[in-house]
Amino acid sequence: MRRHLASPRLEPGASPYSHVVIADRDCFVAGIVAADIPGGEALIGDVEAETDLVMRTICKILADHGMDIADLVRVDVHLVDLDEIHAMDRAYRRHLDRKAMPVRTTTQSDKLYGGSRVEITCMARRR
Repeated sequence: MRRHLASPRLEPGASPYSHVVIADRDCFVAGIVAADIPGGEALIGDVEAETDLVMRTICKILADHGMDIADLVRVDVHLVDLDEIHAMDRAYRRHLDRKAMPVRTTTQSDKLYGGSRVEITCMARRR
């Protein structure tokens, strides 16, 4: 069974996509930027603060579906400037178990929604 859901933790999307798709044991979370999160626009421009807010929101979205951050298996991070990876990593690390890190791809993207500096997409699997 597949469910396509909007998250009450995020601004309603004007674009045609689901915030979350649950497919059997898998949970796919669409790319999240600070501009998607109510109040997040105040942090835009500070990569570490944006990453922290996005990761906290991902934790809450996973919890809404009976999962937690330890269930992450894949993460895709898009940065406006790849030179900011160390600032992003400082916040990212605080949310994960260092013994069970998900696979991750990090890329540079010229422009992200709402002027955000970081966007994070992820996939989790129920244990």
